[in-house]
Amino acid sequence: MKMNQQWLCSISLVIILLYCTNIAAQSPASAPAAQGPAASSPPAPPAITQTPAASPAQPSSIPPPTNVTKILEKSGHFSIFIRLLRSTQEENHFLTVLNNSNNGLTILAPSDGAFSGLKSGTLNSLTDEQKSELVKFHVIPSFLSISQFQTVTNPVGTEAGNGGRVALNFTTSPTSVSISTGLTNTSISGTVYTDNQLAIYRVDKVLLPADIFSSDKAPAPAPKAAAAAAAKGPAAEKIPTTKSSPSTDTPVVSTTTASTSAAAVSLVKSNVVITTGVAIIAAAFRL
Repeated sequence: MKMNQQWLCSISLVIILLYCTNIAAQSPASAPAAQGPAASSPPAPPAITQTPAASPAQPSSIPPPTNVTKILEKSGHFSIFIRLLRSTQEENHFLTVLNNSNNGLTILAPSDGAFSGLKSGTLNSLTDEQKSELVKFHVIPSFLSISQFQTVTNPVGTEAGNGGRVALNFTTSPTSVSISTGLTNTSISGTVYTDNQLAIYRVDKVLLPADIFSSDKAPAPAPKAAAAAAAKGPAAEKIPTTKSSPSTDTPVVSTTTASTSAAAVSLVKSNVVITTGVAIIAAAFRL
């Protein structure tokens, strides 16, 4: 009996040891499983750090297109020109040109002092179309640095057109760039902004296009017509006068003359008759 009890105890101990061994073997295996998520978490931070790295790259691509009115506002002294840009919507046109053209723009911006030199009511007297043309007359449809004005070919076309009445002429010296419109003579007095696409220069006089402000701009045909009418008018007036004078004046003069002559003859005849009658009566008394 004792032998059997000892054998059972031994088997029980072996079973207990085997059970403990299995538990010990399983517990290390579960530890890596618990550590698995912790091991996979380190890759997450790189994804987070890449997001801020991408955001600084976007502002560098945003600056184009250049906003002309914002540049002028920042510079100051161009409030009237800015109002014209906005009221005529030319600021949107320039924005489109800068976006879609490789030629760029050169803007000759008149200062507020330049506009104060105009006659009172000049801007108010212009139509919307004329205001738009006035703004475009201050813009050259290509980028020109100061040194490039020395090589331009006059007349230089503007956004208003290429004709002589809406074009500019430039003369340069080592220290200045002079501008002439035919009505306005001024020069570039400073650089407001410049890059490889847009140049804005300050001018101290408003550039007046002959197409709007010249005295012979629209009425030019009228004087010719008036001259032609004047040339025809006197001739037309002289013709009836010349024709009427012989038909009215001459007969009157001739009739009057004839009547006067007839009266004179009758008077002479009457005198002769009277004189003859008196002489006969006198002779009879003598007898």
